[in-house]
Amino acid sequence: MSATLLIRARWIVPVEPAGAVLENHAVAVLGDRIDALLPAAEIDARYPEADVVDLDDHVLIPGLVNAHTHAAMTLMRGLADDRPLLRWLTEHIWPAETRHVSAEFVTDGTLLACAEMLRAGITCFNDMYFFPEAALEAALQAEMRAALGMIVVEFPSAYASDPDDYLQKGLALRDRYREHPLLSFCLAPHAPYTVSDATFRKVATMLGELDVPLHIHLHETEDEIERSLAEHGVRPIERMRRLGLLGPGLMAVHGVHLQADEIELLARHGSSVVHCPSSNLKLASGFAPVAQLLAAGVNVALGTDGAASNNRLDLMQEMRLAALLAKAVARDAEAMPAHRALRCATLGGAIALGLERRIGSIAAGKLADLVAVRLLGPELAPCFDPVSHLVYAAGREHVTDVWVAGKQQVKGRELLNPLLSSLDTRYKLWQNALGSLTDS
Repeated sequence: MSATLLIRARWIVPVEPAGAVLENHAVAVLGDRIDALLPAAEIDARYPEADVVDLDDHVLIPGLVNAHTHAAMTLMRGLADDRPLLRWLTEHIWPAETRHVSAEFVTDGTLLACAEMLRAGITCFNDMYFFPEAALEAALQAEMRAALGMIVVEFPSAYASDPDDYLQKGLALRDRYREHPLLSFCLAPHAPYTVSDATFRKVATMLGELDVPLHIHLHETEDEIERSLAEHGVRPIERMRRLGLLGPGLMAVHGVHLQADEIELLARHGSSVVHCPSSNLKLASGFAPVAQLLAAGVNVALGTDGAASNNRLDLMQEMRLAALLAKAVARDAEAMPAHRALRCATLGGAIALGLERRIGSIAAGKLADLVAVRLLGPELAPCFDPVSHLVYAAGREHVTDVWVAGKQQVKGRELLNPLLSSLDTRYKLWQNALGSLTDS
C-alpha cells in the first residue's frame, strides 16, 4: 500500500476520542485524506515508499477552524479602536465600508487574512462579508478551506441593492461552487437589528430547502436586546424561534447575553454558539456564559471575529482566553479544561459548519488538514502535558507546519504560496486610502 506522506510526531492529539494524546505515532496521508493513524514503527512498515516528515519536538493537531470572521476587514485592523460596538459600527466602520469596500478590497483583505491565519494554524475559516465571490476567489488562491456566508442585510451596498438581491447573488455563488472540495456555504443574515422579519421569513424558507448552516450575530450586546424588546416585544432568540430559525444548523455568534431558558432552548434545538472572547472583551460586550453552555450540551466553537475588532486572527489566543474566562466567570477551574478548549477550536467549529465528517479531528477517512506546533524553547519548558501547553503556553509563533487537504501550505514558519508572501504593495495601498479615517 502506498501513501504520499507520513508525518511522524512526538505527540499527536486527534481530538477524537476525547482526551487522547498519542506518543510516537504517525499519520499517513494519501492524496487529500488521512489514510491511517498508527504507531510510528507500524506505519513505517505499512508505507515503506512514502515521503516522511519527522517532527521530533512537535505536537500534531487537526487544523484550527475559525468559526466566525470578516476576513476582508483585516485591512481595517486598528482603524477605529477603543469604541463601543454601535458607535464603532455606525460612526466608523460602516462609513469606511461605504467609501471603500469593493470586490478588489475584499480580495486583497481576504488574501492578507489567509496569510495570517495559515501561519497561525487556521486551515478553515467561516466568513461573513460583502462580495463573497471575491472572498471565495481569494480563499482558492490561498488554497485554504472556507465557508462563505450568503450575507443579507436590509440596507443597500456596493455589493447588492436590497435583501432579495443579496440572497439571489449568494445562491448563485453557492450553485456555482457547491461541489468544490475546499468550499462550503452558510446563509448569513447579519444580525437581528439589521434584518427584517420579512427577510428572515425568506431565509427560513431557504433553510428548509438548502442543507446549509445559519450564521448570524446573536445576543452580542445589551443594546441589541433592548432594541429588540422595544421594536419586537421579545428578546432576539425568542424572535428567531417564532420565525422558525432555531435548529441544529444555527450558529449563534457571540451569545454573550443569554438567560438560562435561552441556553436550554439552544441546547434543545441542537444549535451552536460561536464564542469570540477577544472581540467581546475589546468591544466591552461582556462575558459569554461558556460553562453553562457546555454543561447544557450546546456545541461551542471559537472565532476570532474580524481583525478590526480583535485585532488578531489568532485562534490559539482565543483558546487560551476562552479557557481562562470560562473559569473566571463560572468560578470553577474545571469549567473549560485544555482538551475542551482545543475541541472547541477544531471539532466544535467543524460541527457548527456541518463539516464534522470531513474535518475537525485526525481520523482515517477525514481530510488531511493538519497543524504542527513545536513545543521547544525556554518559554515552553518543561512540558508535562502537550495539550496544556497548546492552550496555556504556546502561541501562533510556535506553529511551524500546516497542511490543507494534504498539501503543505506552511513549512518551517514560511508560507509556501508565493502569492501570500508578496502582499506588501496591496495592503499599503489600502492603508493609504483608509488612513484619512483614523483621526475621525
